Amino acid sequence: MKYLTLLTISLIATTSVAIGQSRQIPAAEQSTPILFIGGEIHPVSSAMIPDGWVLVSDGKIEAVGSGVVPDLPEGCREIQLEGRRVYPGLIAADSELGLTETQAVDVTHDYNEFGTWTPEAETVVALNPDSDLIPVTRAAGVLTALVNPSGGKLAGQSTVIRLDGWTYEDLAIVPNAALVLEWPRGGRRGGPSEDQIREIDEFFDAADAYYNAREHDETVKPDLRYEAMRSAVDGDVPLLVRASTAAQIEAAASWSASRDLSIVILGGEEADRVADLLIAEDIPVIVRGVHRAPVSRHMAPHTPHELPGLLHEAGVRFCIAPRDRPAHIRNLAHHAATAAAHGLPRDAALRSVTLDAAEIIGVSDRLGSLEPGKSATLIITSGDPLEMMTDVEMAFIDGRQIDLSSRHTQLRDKYREKYKQKGRLQ
Repeated sequence: MKYLTLLTISLIATTSVAIGQSRQIPAAEQSTPILFIGGEIHPVSSAMIPDGWVLVSDGKIEAVGSGVVPDLPEGCREIQLEGRRVYPGLIAADSELGLTETQAVDVTHDYNEFGTWTPEAETVVALNPDSDLIPVTRAAGVLTALVNPSGGKLAGQSTVIRLDGWTYEDLAIVPNAALVLEWPRGGRRGGPSEDQIREIDEFFDAADAYYNAREHDETVKPDLRYEAMRSAVDGDVPLLVRASTAAQIEAAASWSASRDLSIVILGGEEADRVADLLIAEDIPVIVRGVHRAPVSRHMAPHTPHELPGLLHEAGVRFCIAPRDRPAHIRNLAHHAATAAAHGLPRDAALRSVTLDAAEIIGVSDRLGSLEPGKSATLIITSGDPLEMMTDVEMAFIDGRQIDLSSRHTQLRDKYREKYKQKGRLQ
């Protein structure tokens, strides 16, 4: 029996590795400058350029313009757009990419650390750069993601990744980008109880006491949990607070203000109900998808679709992230498109998955728009990326051309060949 158990474990582990082992080769560093010319350039941070060009060198955008092209560097590669469009790569501001492969195999789940208070859990070191879900996601134009842990009360540290690389160090853009706090509910109106807030306060008070002791007493030994919280407590990175109801958001805003902490609301299903508070405290919201059921059975089915439009109209800073499991992060643009069909202006919908997302997760200095000095992380499409029928025809991360094939395209080609052999396809 023991032998069979060990054999079963071994087979499951082997299967899980095979499931999460992409066969694609990461792109090499950009070797020559590239000029994209002859199509629509959509910088996002400024107006669309109808017949423009983008010059990319050493992984960065060197210039964007229209009309006369400046003197090109020696050996420059020219890509004729022929009417196609150039956009910044889309950004998924909430995901578990690289932390889980399939729900059916527990050993591929690395997003949930054991324990209640685990701020020292670093998402970055658990990333699987060979995940088959990464090629599937970037084929839809999503080239950057914030990867968040979950579980417990203080789940750990998030990381911002690029969706191509040999190792987790290659993937990481910002290794420790935020600290994730699961905001409780269980009190009145879907908010936390006093005991639940007191428990959070006690843990943060203990961290403050530790910092004070370390500052005044060299004999105090380092504590990994409290050291991992220091950047969030000092305000260098935000505290990412998972909260859905209006009561949760109100309580989280009040609590963070009392401790002088910078927070971002992740979820925010009822954020429109507390818009004035969010504006007053300058708290941004990562809207976790619009393809979901309302939080209350008394709400209309289309309520989630309208949330981004309501936040935009009120003046709340927000971005849209997918609510789906990692296999469906590729649907990010469809979430933005649904919001655009329910009141969110089209340009704001595009910003919500590019520049606004970059600003909220802290990488707008390098990503989210097509501007000189920023990373050459961009996509070339056949049309509007928010339209279902648009194809992402080329993608570049830091100036490196990315392989857009995936398990999906490989299976498509396999079964097309089947019907070709049977004479049913040409």
